[in-house]
Amino acid sequence: MSNINKATGEIVEEQKAPVAAFLASHLNGRTEEELSAEFHTLLDAVRAHGKKGQMTITIVVEPPANGVESAPLPIGVESTVKAPKPTPVKSLYFLNDDGQPVREDPRQMTPGVYRNADGTTEFRMTDTATTEYKDA
Repeated sequence: MSNINKATGEIVEEQKAPVAAFLASHLNGRTEEELSAEFHTLLDAVRAHGKKGQMTITIVVEPPANGVESAPLPIGVESTVKAPKPTPVKSLYFLNDDGQPVREDPRQMTPGVYRNADGTTEFRMTDTATTEYKDA
């Protein structure tokens, strides 16, 4: 917005306050402290996970109450941080005959069950004191 200097007739541009100065003074500096803390949390998460993050600062300006021109404007500052998260650890599963995930391969024989040369199966337990097998 510009004004006219009545003495000289010059058009003078108004000096606008920088938004950084507004943020620094909003709520007696508490907003700037909170935004700085969120920003550094975002930086730490990006460094730790090697992925991008995002911080959005929104300044919300509402019209004066009841449309009174000289009434104060309610101004709020909101922020959201989308910090990267660690990649979840995955585990391997097999599907059994019913289609359910299981930890052990259903195609493998269970420990203690052995297939003989003639094709029959036999259950043997190991002696825990030795590595010799004994009949169950």
